[in-house]
This record gives sequence, structure tokens and C-alpha cells, in this order.
Amino acid sequence: MIEAKGHPNIRATHGTTVEITKEKHVTVRGDCVIAVAASKAAQDLHPDFKRALQTSGARVLIEIVAGSEREAIKAFGSPKLTLEHPTDLVVRKSDYVCERTLAIKADKAACDLSRSLLPYLKDPHRKVTITITVEV
Repeated sequence: MIEAKGHPNIRATHGTTVEITKEKHVTVRGDCVIAVAASKAAQDLHPDFKRALQTSGARVLIEIVAGSEREAIKAFGSPKLTLEHPTDLVVRKSDYVCERTLAIKADKAACDLSRSLLPYLKDPHRKVTITITVEV
């Protein structure tokens, strides 16, 4: 489980990605960011969990909870994942992979998240919980 916070500059309008960051601040240009001050980034994930994500065909479920709102994103792992970035986790609709990528071929990007979730993601006093499960 990853614990993070909301931020007033979160817009969640990006059409192909969702990002969670350990950074404490985000500008409005970071339109894929949905939570800041995260407790983990790619490099912080447990080695066994990374191996599971790097398994061909691994199915990934990302659950986002803030306030009374809950959202789920379904995606896939890949043997190409390096999971080395020190501050970020990115979920992508595409199959592009870099050190920030957590999962690919996602069924949702930031713009696809429920708009009823957005007020919670914009609230800096609101805790955002992200649970990631992998099925190999």
C-alpha cells in the first residue's frame, strides 16, 4: 500500500498516463499526477513485488481511495520494466516503458478517473491510498 496526499494543482486531465509522486508539490503542467508526497516510488518497491510486475502477462490492479471515493485501474506488467525511479510511479495506456513505469496497457488514464474523485485529489489535507496488486 502507498500512502500519499492531495494537492490543489492536481488536474488529472492527461489522456495516456497516471502518475503518483514522492514530490511534495506539483504544478498545473503535471496534468497526469493524481497524488503527491507518496510513501513509495518505483525504486522503493519490494524486490519480490518487482519480480512479479516484471513477469510476462502479469495483471496489475491499482486501487485509488480518497475520502468516500474509490477508483480502479487495470493494467499489465512487463519483463521490460526496470522500476528504478527514485520519486515516481507511472501507469500508462501505451506499452512505453522507462524507469518510472509501473504498469502498461492500462484501461484508464488520469482523464478517465471519476470527476467525483477530483475534489479529494485536490485537497492537500486528504490522504490518498493506492493499493497495487499483481496476479501472475
